Amino acid sequence: MTTQTLELEQRKELFQLALEAKETSYSPYSKFRVGAALLTQDGTLFKGCNVENASYGAAICAERTAFVKAVSEGHLKFSALAISSDQTEFIAPCGICRQFVSEFVSKDMPVYFLNKDGEHKEYRFEQLLPLAFGLEQGEKYLS
Repeated sequence: MTTQTLELEQRKELFQLALEAKETSYSPYSKFRVGAALLTQDGTLFKGCNVENASYGAAICAERTAFVKAVSEGHLKFSALAISSDQTEFIAPCGICRQFVSEFVSKDMPVYFLNKDGEHKEYRFEQLLPLAFGLEQGEKYLS
């Protein structure tokens, strides 16, 4: 399977997990529930939700939660990400999440946005962060 192609059943399962993940969101301050589901290249799925904190800067977004869970279990290769919310509109990852995710994914990995009705839009990661910062950018200046 390439990173650009997901079988219909895999996509359905990914979407369902993203929708389920927002149900465990801890968002007492913003009331803005977000869920994420992450598919690894070996087919393992991870869920993540946003977890807020009274010290707002200590909060973590759903996307980073899913990636942290996957990486902490030894997974470093990913095939797709789905992000859900309770909004009618499609929400996109914040800037910190985009940069965080760029560490682990290919430019062509599909990222799906799901609204409260389960409708979706598909993007390639490169469309979300076309000029991602990486260590390779700094290396050319160090030599």
